[in-house]
Amino acid sequence: MNKTKVKDLCRHIPNALTILRFILIPFIIVNIVQDKYIEAFVFLTLSGLTDVLDGFIARKFNYITNLGKVLDPLADKTTQVSILVTLALKGLIPMWILIIVAIKEFAMITVASFLYGKEFVVSSRWYGKLATVLFYLAIVSSFAIKYATSIGVELLQFDIYIYYIALAMTLFSLVMYYITFYRQGFLKKENLKIDETK
Repeated sequence: MNKTKVKDLCRHIPNALTILRFILIPFIIVNIVQDKYIEAFVFLTLSGLTDVLDGFIARKFNYITNLGKVLDPLADKTTQVSILVTLALKGLIPMWILIIVAIKEFAMITVASFLYGKEFVVSSRWYGKLATVLFYLAIVSSFAIKYATSIGVELLQFDIYIYYIALAMTLFSLVMYYITFYRQGFLKKENLKIDETK
């Protein structure tokens, strides 16, 4: 196999790692449902590592693709929302947190789909990534508290405060994405018209 073929194959590594994150979601959810929080943490950590690794490889070797720009944040959102739904249904977090996150993600997906139709790919920004990291930190805190309770150790319910911070960052990121899109002209009235000639 020559170097060109090897390089072409390597270009698929970041997206393959992103797809692996989708595959890991059911394993995380099943373990949460079964109250196996250590196992859920292991799978969530593995998911997080693949997230860091695929981003590093894509930037380091210039393997960034439009598909990757779409799949990476989608994997983040799917993992995050799936876990929050499970935690909310188990009564570990307030349902209103899930509702606000779901509304935000729906708004982002709607706008992203519209812009994709105009050949503009919405990629992750630092504030979106930070919001995701904060939610992961809150989720891990929930795992730790629940596990500690299961072995007879009572911990302060500090995770709820991390959820509040993550939620605030999520709303901030929504505003920042809107400002970014507006400044680039995509949300101005004249650009919201659908080109019927296509």
